[in-house]
Formats: sequence, C-alpha cells, structure tokens
Amino acid sequence: MRTVRPAGPVFFPLDDELGLLPGDLTPSLLESLVRLGTWLPFRPTAWMLAHFTRVRVGTTTARRLTTQAGAAYEALQTAQVEQLERELPAAPQGPAVQLLSVDGAMVPLVGGEWAEVKTLALGVVEEPIVNRRGEPEVHTTDLSYFSRLTDHETFGRLATVETHRRGTETAGVVCAVVDGAEWEQGFIALHRPDAVRILDWGHAIEYLAAAAQAAYGAGTVRAATWLAQQRHALTHDDPQTVLAALRALREEVASASGAPGAEAEAEAEAEAEASAPGAVLTHSLEYLEKRLAQIQYATFAAQGYPRGSGSVESANKRVVQARLKGAGMRWARAHVNPLVALRTVACSDRWDEAWPQITAQWRAQVWTHRRERATARRQAAAAAAPRVEPAPPPATAAPSPAPTPRPPAPVAPLSGRRGPRRPAADHPWRHAPIGRARCA
Repeated sequence: MRTVRPAGPVFFPLDDELGLLPGDLTPSLLESLVRLGTWLPFRPTAWMLAHFTRVRVGTTTARRLTTQAGAAYEALQTAQVEQLERELPAAPQGPAVQLLSVDGAMVPLVGGEWAEVKTLALGVVEEPIVNRRGEPEVHTTDLSYFSRLTDHETFGRLATVETHRRGTETAGVVCAVVDGAEWEQGFIALHRPDAVRILDWGHAIEYLAAAAQAAYGAGTVRAATWLAQQRHALTHDDPQTVLAALRALREEVASASGAPGAEAEAEAEAEAEASAPGAVLTHSLEYLEKRLAQIQYATFAAQGYPRGSGSVESANKRVVQARLKGAGMRWARAHVNPLVALRTVACSDRWDEAWPQITAQWRAQVWTHRRERATARRQAAAAAAPRVEPAPPPATAAPSPAPTPRPPAPVAPLSGRRGPRRPAADHPWRHAPIGRARCA
C-alpha cells in the first residue's frame, strides 16, 4: 500500500472562520494579554492575566505576543501610507482650528544607548473661555497620537497616516506649536506649509530666564524682577518690547565688564560676546529675534489660538515614557516601534477599531511567513538532492525482416466409424459397480 506525502502546517478552516491565531489562547485571551502588555511591564502582564482569567502564561510569551501584535499594526500603518502615496485620495474635512505639535522623548536601549522617539499630537482647538482672572483660556480636545523611533524625514512621511485621518490638509486653521527645533519646522512645512507657527511659550520664557540669570545671577531678586516684567510683556504686549529689553541688558552687562560706552557699540558687542554672560544674552536675543513671528502671543490669544505645546509634552510622558522608561528597562531597537504603535492606539482610545485590523494583518503575516518557509524548504531540498543525469537513448539498429508465418499443423482425420467411442477393456469405468447388479 503506497504512503502519501505528509501535510505541512496549515490553518484549520474553522480557525480561519473564527479568526484564530496560532497558539493556545482564544481570541479573547489573546486580546486581553496584548492589551495588558500595552499598559504594563510584561511580568505583571502575565500575573494579571492569570489572576483574572486563571490562564497562566510566561513573561516571554507575553512579550512575544505583544510585540507581534504591535509589529502587525506598524506594518499595517506603513502599508496605509504607501497606499496614500499611490492613490492620493482626498482628505476628510478637518476641524475649524486644529492643534499640531511634534516633539521627541529619549528611551533607553539595550547596551546603554539612548534613542529619540518622535511623537505627533493632533487635536481640536475649542472656543476659548474666560477664567476667573478675566483671561482667555484655550483648551484642546479629541487628541490623537503617532510615534516612531526613526529619523525625522521618515517620521514625517509615516505620520501622513495620522494627518490624513485627522484632516490636517483640509482644516480651517492649523496651529503648529513647537519648541523651535529645525526638524519640527520641516515637519510643519511638509504637512501644512501655511500653518500658524507658534513657539512654545514656556520655551521662550526659558531663554529669558537664562538671560536674567546670566546678567544678575541665579536666584537673585534683580533676576526674578526683570524676568517677571519681561514675562508679562511677552504675554500681553508687543514682543519688540522684550527684544529691546534684552538689547539694553546686554549693553548693561558689556558696560559693567569695562567695555567702552555707547559711542563704541561695535567694540562693546564684541566684548560682550567674548564674556560668558554676554554670550548667553546674545544667544537668547538672536534666538528670539529669529522667531519674532512665532512669539506674537497677545495676537494669538486674541484669535483663540493655543500658545503652549503641553499636549505633545504630555504625550511624551503618557504615550512613550510611561511604558518604555521604567526602572531597569532596556529595549531592543526592533521592539520599540511595535510598543509605541500599540501605545498610540490605546492612548488615542481607538482599541476597538484597531484590534480587528491588527488580527487580520497578523494572520496575513503568519500565512506569508509559512509560505516563505515552505518555499525555502523546497528550494533547500531541491539543492541538496543529487542530480541524476538522464540515460542516453539506445542506438538505433537496422530493422529485422518480419518472420515468415508457419503453416498450421495438419489435423488428423477422424475415424471413419461414426458414433461414440467405446472405452478400452482395461478402462476403470468398466470396473465401476454403477449400473450393475450386485452378485449374491
């Protein structure tokens, strides 16, 4: 009886119909495990799953399955970006006023390295409300996030999946609030060149504080008084007033250091730049002068625009650092993006929408991996099998003449006597008692 070739690993048809993935966990348990692993370290994840479901898994299993789910969602979003680039569909309608902020946060990697995870925060800017002091307050709602560990050019390209979804291209006004880094300006130019660019208010105050401490000393009353005056002026008045105060402070420091008076302004500036306080003042002044259009905070407040990048700064802590910057954590570089992809889903409150997409992509990856392994095994078997050379065809010989048929043997004629032939005298039939009378 012949044997058949053994079957390879495949999905049972019912498994595919029920949406099962490889492994021993049901779909509900698998989702619970991945969801816990998105919020908790992997060891507490395994403990929590065992406590609530009485199903025990190891820490390694929790890490592996959570990472695989995140990698599936990362691949899905990358495929969506490629589809957007090919088809160029029309973006959905965005809000009347949208907040756009980008920033980076450092995470620890295996081997003592640190790497920057870049994060995009998008939200809807609501109508300002007046607080108890009579000042307008601007609030941003419906926040969503996108994070990746990559260079700024790739990040800008991949973030298209989120800016397209939120209608950044079609929003009425986009307020891009950032801290002044050059790559952030490039991100704004890529996704919304006509955005209202706003330097984070707290970032601008930091440069004023550095100038006050350089001129009067850290912790002094004069430094605190000067900073309070300039903070109020920067918030409610024309920023040119603040820049003029910075120039006057630089001249004051230059004069105190023994430089010539105002009649030799060029020499005074050179002397101020050579000293440490003068260098700090010059740097602060040049930084704010370059971003004069981005520090019009009184105008922004009157228009109902936000002035701070607190949304993305809190996203750095909530989305990235709360999960990836725990005590003793060290991450393999390949595991960072899967985790932050899941974190953006969870922190954007999109889990119920994203999980079916994750499982579908996950199953597709499993099928692709199995086909690739089967193809590799076939190729390896074909390469290892010895090559059998085909036998040469036999030499052709001259055709032999056909044999002459023999005439049939003559049949002996029958006896002339007709009728049945009688048996011989010694034939056994003659001795049989059948048909004879038994003698007494």
